[in-house]
Amino acid sequence: MVALSRSELDYIEGGVKHDLRSDGRGRYHFRNLSIQVGIIPQANGSARVRLGGTDVIVSVKAELGSPRSGRPNYGSIEVMVECSATAGPEFEGRGGEDLNMELSRALQRCFVGGPSGAGAAIDLSTLGIVASKFCWELFVDCLVVNSDGNLLDALSIGVKAALSNTGIPSVKVTGNTASEDDADLEVGDNPDEFARLDASKVPLIITLTKIGRHYIVDATPEEEMGMSSAVSVAVNSKGLILGLTKRGDGGLDPSVVTDMISVAKHIARDLIVLVDTEIAAAELRAAENQ
Repeated sequence: MVALSRSELDYIEGGVKHDLRSDGRGRYHFRNLSIQVGIIPQANGSARVRLGGTDVIVSVKAELGSPRSGRPNYGSIEVMVECSATAGPEFEGRGGEDLNMELSRALQRCFVGGPSGAGAAIDLSTLGIVASKFCWELFVDCLVVNSDGNLLDALSIGVKAALSNTGIPSVKVTGNTASEDDADLEVGDNPDEFARLDASKVPLIITLTKIGRHYIVDATPEEEMGMSSAVSVAVNSKGLILGLTKRGDGGLDPSVVTDMISVAKHIARDLIVLVDTEIAAAELRAAENQ
């Protein structure tokens, strides 16, 4: 994107100051949101999210694996992001690779929790099958089709919608279940026999972008160019903070960060209700079209 002039940056900052952004929104208003689910038949769960002009696709693939050392009864989740080179000029070449890594790490922190799995958005114990031998591994792949600002928040909505849409195949443990070495699995091939993931505690990410002395949500690319810093807060339906990421060169006073977290929690309450309603409507549409 061509750099904005000082006059254009002043115009954006002036609009934020008076709570009237260039597209008519207030500081804490999101752009139009649309959600589709079940768009990739080969995946265990999938979703497409459009937030304004930002367009992302998320798929979830469940594969059998072995539990990690020290966590014999738990499965795992891995989140990866790929930005299409056609999504924006900043995604070409090395810049795209760096952004892929940055977004992947931010989402991984918010949805997977710490190294022990504590704080994970999904109860990883529900992905365990046979202790120390079999578990489900969830691979969450995110594709940015078009970038029009606020990528991290749109991706978080996509991940929540795709996980809500995910069905885990039924499995039957055969052999000597008392022995880890003799136990074996039979995976059901009936597409109607599956268990839904409990995605009720999956957080959404609220990014507050600081422009001048104020901050906004769902920033456009032009607004992001005028920011001094941005704080992304992952909040679940219980109001718990599951992750926090800061971007930008501008420093933030601790009191400002505390206020931004408080605002993010307040905004998240209404956004989570909206997203859950949109996901439920999308699931109904998908079922009717089968």
